Amino acid sequence: MTSTAGEADRDRQDLVTFLEEAFGCAQACADCARSCAGRISAGRISFTGTHDGPAPQDLRRQSVLCTEVCDATCAMLSEQAHHDEYALRIQVEWTRAMCLECAHICDRYAGSEECARVCRACARACTSFLTVLTPA
Repeated sequence: MTSTAGEADRDRQDLVTFLEEAFGCAQACADCARSCAGRISAGRISFTGTHDGPAPQDLRRQSVLCTEVCDATCAMLSEQAHHDEYALRIQVEWTRAMCLECAHICDRYAGSEECARVCRACARACTSFLTVLTPA
């Protein structure tokens, strides 16, 4: 079976879309990691919730986890080597979940609005990238 020019154009467009979404996701992960790590290193974690809410160490722990996961995902997406698509999907889904959890915890802390915003933007970029991957 021979491929037509239309199929070649579609394949090329699929590749471009994949690369654009991967870059967008990697950039969002880098931004999220930088935001979370910056808050930790600057000591900008303060607690203003009720005593029934999460403790400040929960925000610190989640920020560290989010930083590490986003950093690993950014590195994975930035590598030139081809990855197992299943492993890539799992990593990006994990990142999306970690970012949403971090944003949810950040919502309970004064001064964490920017971190929550960046985490949610990363989760959206992960969701967008997952749509271009082959269904699991």
